[in-house]
Amino acid sequence: MTQHPLSFAAVALATSLLPDAETCWNAVQRRDRAYNGRFWFSVRTTGVYCLPSCAARPPLRRNVDFHASPEAAEAAGFRACKRCKPRAWQADAGLSQPVARACALFEAADADTPPSLAEVARAVGLSSGALGKRFLAELGVAPRDWLVARKRERFRSALRGGASVADAIYGAGYGSPSRVYESSDKVLGMTPATYARGGAGARIDYTMADSEYGRVLVASTGKGIAAVFLGDDDRSLEKSLKQDFPAAELQRNDTVLGPRVKAVLSRLYGRKPTALDAPDVPLDIVGTAFQWKVWKALTEIPAGETRTYGQIARQIGEPKAARAVGRACATNQAAVVIPCHRAVGSSGALTGYRWGVARKERLLAEERRRSSR
Repeated sequence: MTQHPLSFAAVALATSLLPDAETCWNAVQRRDRAYNGRFWFSVRTTGVYCLPSCAARPPLRRNVDFHASPEAAEAAGFRACKRCKPRAWQADAGLSQPVARACALFEAADADTPPSLAEVARAVGLSSGALGKRFLAELGVAPRDWLVARKRERFRSALRGGASVADAIYGAGYGSPSRVYESSDKVLGMTPATYARGGAGARIDYTMADSEYGRVLVASTGKGIAAVFLGDDDRSLEKSLKQDFPAAELQRNDTVLGPRVKAVLSRLYGRKPTALDAPDVPLDIVGTAFQWKVWKALTEIPAGETRTYGQIARQIGEPKAARAVGRACATNQAAVVIPCHRAVGSSGALTGYRWGVARKERLLAEERRRSSR
């Protein structure tokens, strides 16, 4: 695919979306990965430029400048840091450089007046159509849907940070409060006022159990199972739960969740097939339409068998979305119930698994052993 050279207008757009110097410096001090791709910083005393998340010793503020792109930093005479590899930052997110850069440009823009798809496409050297296809292939959604999701996340983050409902609404880029309240179930799962009180009323009960694969954490709302985590100890599992549900009221409840733990263990030991609509394992998990298509396809893979991300993409009618399938597997919060351990890389290799590749290998081996009886 031919990429167009960056125009003066595209460079100007990238520069105009550069966060202010104070924001950039604070991000460098925090080593904030969220700002990777939104700006790069250079250090005059060393002659290198880095990502905001670079783990090297923090420089003095007076020696630091900020740049809208690696090209801008190099044009100013700086070389890439060998530690953080600032030109390869998008590899961490599993995205190609144009898509990762486009996301960064959208993120850095004023929420009230975001740049058009055409403007961002020009800035990353693609046509609007080509960038749209890249988004679908790598993220599973069109740019417009991605922007909607990010607006919702900005709104949630503002409320979690203590902002008033009104400030969060307008700060996220919503034109009026009515737009939020009309879709509050999709945005928050509750009304904004409830969410702003730290998720009051959004209670998640959880419990732990032993299994042949280590400790199992099962978390559930009143609607259904919200998470199934596998791990080695209770402390790390509880930490993961708090990270995934920072605004919820978390309460350990071993007695009430007994039946749901048994249902999950039945899947873990192969006594029952997986299914998204099983009555004994109702799910209360948030996902895009694309993610649900992937998760449903995973439950249709016979126990002990595997499918590559490309095969799953073709199965759901999105043959070019193999990378997005991989991301959908990575965001699955219901281990075993949604059997993402049955998804593998294009060569059949057991690629990354949130709960450990060794555990993934053992799950598949046990499934194959039971299936061969």
